[in-house]
Amino acid sequence: MAFLDKVLKKEEGIDIEDFLNNLDVEDETLYEDADAFVKPLTLEKQEDVALVLNETKAGNIILLNIEFLSKRNAIKLKELVSEIKTGIEGIDGDIARISQDRVLITPSKVKIIKKKEDQ
Repeated sequence: MAFLDKVLKKEEGIDIEDFLNNLDVEDETLYEDADAFVKPLTLEKQEDVALVLNETKAGNIILLNIEFLSKRNAIKLKELVSEIKTGIEGIDGDIARISQDRVLITPSKVKIIKKKEDQ
């Protein structure tokens, strides 16, 4: 029973925010055997559109942070996201908003299942 008590015991003093924020902290090693990457990018300026499209054309999945523009310039955000969407559709990729501040962009042959929330 002592083992089960230890396993099931609620750990106190654990900072869950610190734990979750450090999940991605690892050695900055190159993954030479990877076929593709999931890359976090931020959309702030026109030049970022080309970077997103180039990375997607290279077969990478992009997790795009749009928070900066969504708080500062909604018109520019719409313009840049529309440009990205057109480029992604041109390569048969996919794009979907996954949270208030994040957009998921995938290359060709990777599709996002879009499910409407029940009302």
